[in-house]
Amino acid sequence: MFQHSIFSLPFIFIAMIVAANGWFGLKLLILGTLAAMSARNAAMGFNRYVDRIFDAKNPRTASRPSVDGRLDGMSIAIFTVVNAFVFMAVAYFINEMAFYLSLPVLIVLLSYSYFKRFSSMAHIVLGISLGFAPMAGAIAVLGNIPLWSVFLSIGVVFWVAGFDLLYSLQDMEFDKSNGLHSIPSRYGSAATLKISAFFHMITVVFWGWFVHLAALGVFAELAVIFSAGMLMYEHYLVRKDFTKIDKAFFTVNGYLGFVFIGLIILDEVLI
Repeated sequence: MFQHSIFSLPFIFIAMIVAANGWFGLKLLILGTLAAMSARNAAMGFNRYVDRIFDAKNPRTASRPSVDGRLDGMSIAIFTVVNAFVFMAVAYFINEMAFYLSLPVLIVLLSYSYFKRFSSMAHIVLGISLGFAPMAGAIAVLGNIPLWSVFLSIGVVFWVAGFDLLYSLQDMEFDKSNGLHSIPSRYGSAATLKISAFFHMITVVFWGWFVHLAALGVFAELAVIFSAGMLMYEHYLVRKDFTKIDKAFFTVNGYLGFVFIGLIILDEVLI
């Protein structure tokens, strides 16, 4: 599902742009894209493989190719393994540090699929999985992890965890009846909305701190302000009508990432 890559790709490239003080080269553009997509493919494939039993029971997911007969388990497993190897191979061609960290990162990405079976903190694990993106971008350019990339990553962790909480509201009753753990199934929708809003407040704080640490300019500050506004709009949509969750999840968050990177590019070009 290519659209899921829109959450991590902009923040990988934001970190690469800031690390390189501008254009980081065609090679890293290609390798960064391949790394992000193969990692996401491996994680999504593994998730579809191990969750087939639950997905078949859930009316929201029963039409997925992984459970309706269009894809068999072996095909999904092969797809997952191939993408995992592609991710590690691409990391090898980026630099030594990227390669050494590729396996630990991959393990975290794949572990998310099991967390819902025993912990309601799966939302945080998903956030951490995508939160690796900015640090990975900095590693690709610099071969190390600067402090500003850590703050950008922490912002991504809480951004993703916050919107995953909203997305999980759709499965609150299903999770309860099938013994799966999530914050909505444990604490209810009202508490989930508050926790999600709190996570997104943390996001804005850490992204603002990132702009300060990286000594960026006014367009980067506008990126943080715009993100805060988009997150407020996302919460407005969901609180008004739970049927708007998909729009909030894909559309709003997708635009957020692309506008953020656009303003960072302007910051590097014009200031």
